[in-house]
Amino acid sequence: METAHDLSPLGLFLAADWVVRSVMLMLVLASIGVWALALDRALRFRRLARDARALRRFAEDGSPPSHDNAWAEVLVAAEHAAREVAGEPAGERRRHIASAARLAVVERTARARHGLPVLASIASTAPFIGLFGTVWGIMNAFTAIARSGNTSLSAVAPGIAEALFATALGLVAAIPAALAFNRLSAMLGEARGAANGAAERLARRLGLAGTGRARVAAE
Repeated sequence: METAHDLSPLGLFLAADWVVRSVMLMLVLASIGVWALALDRALRFRRLARDARALRRFAEDGSPPSHDNAWAEVLVAAEHAAREVAGEPAGERRRHIASAARLAVVERTARARHGLPVLASIASTAPFIGLFGTVWGIMNAFTAIARSGNTSLSAVAPGIAEALFATALGLVAAIPAALAFNRLSAMLGEARGAANGAAERLARRLGLAGTGRARVAAE
């Protein structure tokens, strides 16, 4: 009488050999990492968008942003540039201030992007890692069948199920990673666009003022 096989996810993991187990464990950890990173970046990018809007309001009507505004360095760069060209014509002042503020936006955005390449890497590689585990598991299953000579479905099914479970885990990691990468890239793009708009308005405000003094703490 053939023994019953545990086809639950835990049972499939425990029944797999060490290579397939390693693949499964790697993919489970990658999936957890995807969700943690996506949530963290979503909260950060939402704050970037909110603070960019606050900076734009300040540039338009003087409403002071909070002392810990995420784009404070843009304002600092604009003020510094305004002081450097205080004696220049208004058009030249505005161009210089806008250039300095936009550069600060680029640098802040580049730092904010940290983590997104990880999501892209997981999205592109996790299916292939899972496929490797599947191929390895199927090879082991057929090797065991050849040694035992038992080709019944009940003998073949557990080994194939273990192998295919690795592919499923690869997709479980890759699909959320791809969706998160696309959504977060869009969120960061929106925040960057708002910050660039604020930079242009700051350049107009400080350029016309000549020696604007829009104070904000930059800690």
